[in-house]
Amino acid sequence: MKVTLNIWRQKNVSSKGRFETYEVDNIDEHISFLEMLDMLNERLLKNDQEPISFSHDCREGICGACGLFINGRAHGPMRGVTTCQLHMRMFNDNDVITIEPWRAKAFPVIKDLTVDRTALDKIMQGGGYVSVNTGGVPDANSVIIPKLIADEAFNSAVCIGCGACVATCKNASASLFTAAKVSQLALLPQGYPERKYRARNMIDVMDGLGFGNCSNTYACEVDCPKEISVLNIARMNREYLKSIFVSLYS
Repeated sequence: MKVTLNIWRQKNVSSKGRFETYEVDNIDEHISFLEMLDMLNERLLKNDQEPISFSHDCREGICGACGLFINGRAHGPMRGVTTCQLHMRMFNDNDVITIEPWRAKAFPVIKDLTVDRTALDKIMQGGGYVSVNTGGVPDANSVIIPKLIADEAFNSAVCIGCGACVATCKNASASLFTAAKVSQLALLPQGYPERKYRARNMIDVMDGLGFGNCSNTYACEVDCPKEISVLNIARMNREYLKSIFVSLYS
């Protein structure tokens, strides 16, 4: 299998980037997309050329480190997977593939395809935590949580913070990421102590970091590798309004 790659190269955040074209052949269709990039980098290093910088860690779809814009789609053409879970069998022989970094004001380019996503960590610092009693370990059944609520909280908690929702949104909004983190805590009793101000604090941080507003195009849900529902954004908005009322009348 052979493919032609148009890859974004950029030395650092202040440098002007450009696309460079590479050809990679003798590709086994069963290897992952990142393994194909590894093949290219090995060749570049062998020829004393600068390898392509891209983010990765676990390569199992659970850490959120990887993230590439592939042919105009966050994480590539397949739904419900991260870039590291995308395999070359999803492409055809002699395909031309365009690879770009996440593009958002809040995600400055570090180098080539690697961007700085610490803005998502700052949103979490704004309120994505719970008060913890450091005393004895409570009994597992001491806090009863209905299964439907537990399942809904889990469906929000599966967010891995990859930033695909931001990259695919035309406004570069982090609403789906923030809403997932707000929801997983708002649904569970462990998150109640901070509930009255969590959403407001996290949204204020999100807005201050330069993320755009949500315009309900649902693109974030489509390209989210964990397929997190935009219904979480509605819940976040309700939590935000509640926190405003609490601040006004408390």
